[in-house]
Amino acid sequence: MPIQHSIVHLIDKKPDGSPSVLHPRDSELPASEAVENMLADLNDSYNAKQGKGWGFFHSESGSYPFSGWLKKYLDGSLGFVEFSETSVEHLRKLMDESNLSVGGHIFICHYNQGLTDYLSIALMHHSEGVAVSAELDVSPSRHLDLGQLHLAARINLSEWKNNLNSRQYVSFIKSKTGKRVSDYFRDFIGCQEGVDGPGETRTLLKAFSDFVEAEDLPDQSAREKTGALLDYATSQCKNGATVSLEELSGLIDEDRPRAFYDHIRNKDYGLSPEIPADKKILSKFRRFTGRSEGMSISFDSHLLGNKVEFNEESGTLTLSGLPTQLIDQLKRAKA
Repeated sequence: MPIQHSIVHLIDKKPDGSPSVLHPRDSELPASEAVENMLADLNDSYNAKQGKGWGFFHSESGSYPFSGWLKKYLDGSLGFVEFSETSVEHLRKLMDESNLSVGGHIFICHYNQGLTDYLSIALMHHSEGVAVSAELDVSPSRHLDLGQLHLAARINLSEWKNNLNSRQYVSFIKSKTGKRVSDYFRDFIGCQEGVDGPGETRTLLKAFSDFVEAEDLPDQSAREKTGALLDYATSQCKNGATVSLEELSGLIDEDRPRAFYDHIRNKDYGLSPEIPADKKILSKFRRFTGRSEGMSISFDSHLLGNKVEFNEESGTLTLSGLPTQLIDQLKRAKA
């Protein structure tokens, strides 16, 4: 991941409510293996976070000035150091107004991954530990705790520049410690939510289930296609990338690479061409299938305990919410 520019500033904010103090760095971080490793660790931690929000910038205004500064930096009218310091000073003011943070080191990095430009911003804290020196002495040691990353955002600069209709070029961590915490950081970025990642993932899985049923696939084929979907979508989550419906369709059926994609479009599920999949929802998705003596049963795992009840002692299933088409067939057969 080639780094174009990176810097660290410090916001010193005590938990006693006293005004915070910005300690800016006056020059970029020099290129080094340590900075590259920090960015790699930061991305790993960020990608692993569940429950991220996805969205796009508010119109530039006095309340949301960040996108304007970012534009000036990208067009060369504002230097990276000045851009970063101006942005972090704005963050410091929001911290004091919210009184919800104890400050920390702010890492801002402009880098490339493949053909895509990104800007990452993260509020980082330290953890106390111990270290053993070359002389085998034990001493206190402080290190950045990237595993406890709570406030961070990543902007896909390429998509922001090239796709004017995109509503998901900004992603940010949704804090588990309270909505107000992530709200103030989201306001710093000037971002509004444009895509519901968990909702989009549920819709994608519903579309896939409908596709499997419409194709009346054999059990083995259904399991293979489910595995292909989960492997691809989970890998994209791990890499912090979106799920491309066209690419997914080709992986699900190599002989008919557009079959699943056309199914989604023809049924109008309302999915965007690329969606930010939710790893937590993906991890719970599985299909139960079985055939025996003229009977075929197949259902999604999330229906178990809802529309499908399993009695282990008697080995029976109780179904509710049957498809209307099946109910009509049963009524005609009974008549």
